[in-house]
Amino acid sequence: MKTKTYYLFILFVLIKINAQAQYDSEGSDEISRFKPGTFWYLDGWRPTKTDKIRKYDRLIFDVTYNTWKGDKKLFSNSWNSLGINSSFYFDIPLNANNTVSLGTGFGHQFYRLLYNGYMSSDPTDTYTQINDTLISYTFDKSFLGGNNLYVPFEIRFRSKGWKHFKFHVGGKLGYQLGIYNKTITKTSVGRDIFINRGFPDISRLTYSTHLRLGFRNWALFGSYHFNPIFKNSDSPNLNLFQIGISLSLF
Repeated sequence: MKTKTYYLFILFVLIKINAQAQYDSEGSDEISRFKPGTFWYLDGWRPTKTDKIRKYDRLIFDVTYNTWKGDKKLFSNSWNSLGINSSFYFDIPLNANNTVSLGTGFGHQFYRLLYNGYMSSDPTDTYTQINDTLISYTFDKSFLGGNNLYVPFEIRFRSKGWKHFKFHVGGKLGYQLGIYNKTITKTSVGRDIFINRGFPDISRLTYSTHLRLGFRNWALFGSYHFNPIFKNSDSPNLNLFQIGISLSLF
């Protein structure tokens, strides 16, 4: 319940900030000196020039549903296998109207996958094993969570003006900070929580592709990791896959 409340609160705050920070011009010929949000021009300390190229999509939050592909089927995880990617980009225009640009920067990825099973290291502590039956008899809930730092690279296409359609395609090179399996079971006196962080074969270096397709500040988002979560050939073959909604604040 706490996790659901947390995600709803974050989404509400992002929508509220977005509604207050953005400026919706009334026409393409209308010149406005009103700056719609912090860093709209990213012009440092000097006053903004009205003819300076506007920049877009520099702080992006991707709210995602997380699943995996490989030894497990896509969309086999619970609907509340949620995550969030927080990315800061530099928008680098490639033409005068900024209808084509490059985006790069840095970001953080948090994900969790609520699934029917439990992961742990093998007795020799060399690979990861998964048991799909323990959850039915022992645990009420089990999920795999992870944190990843990354550097994104993408090419961006958009129509002219503030009310624009956009399409982003690119990839991320990241470093997996850690993975944990958390299990929860209810008892007569409360809840027992067990967290396992002892995975011997985590794929620390991650590389993925992603795309966004949307309008103005909103977009549909999809991402796929090319390398599996665990690198040992005896471990489950699981590649992270995300779909969701992206919100750009400025």
